[in-house]
Amino acid sequence: MVIKQGEDPTATAEALVRRHGRVTPARVDVLRLLLTADSALTHAELEARLGGGMDRVTLYRVLDWLVSQGLAHRIAGEDRIWRFSAGATQAHGGHEHAHFLCEGCGRAYCLDELRPVVALSLPPGFRCRAAELTLHGLCPRCGEERDSLRHGP
Repeated sequence: MVIKQGEDPTATAEALVRRHGRVTPARVDVLRLLLTADSALTHAELEARLGGGMDRVTLYRVLDWLVSQGLAHRIAGEDRIWRFSAGATQAHGGHEHAHFLCEGCGRAYCLDELRPVVALSLPPGFRCRAAELTLHGLCPRCGEERDSLRHGP
């Protein structure tokens, strides 16, 4: 979750959108969902959480806009499905963190506390603009489930 304790998610989403462009209900609704999610969400998960209140094309456009403005970022899953997170918001620390993809449930998590230091030795003339670190394994829930199956009740 990106929202700080006591913050109103709708007001925070609206303020962030306002700093970057025109405020629309669709932009505010999608960013609010991303700000309050405990893991990155797929397009389908966002559609479900919106309860059919937004058509598919509008949702794609809003997500593209949020990513282009730096208010959200995309994480590629092993299943080739994009997951979206608001962890990239400048107001909440930027996108200088690692990601974790759970091989059990397929969820993607932003590891905001893990800020990788990347030492690069690039050939002359190359300039690194960004580096991504994605860890693969089991989230706590999937790890516990696998352990309980292995050891029994």
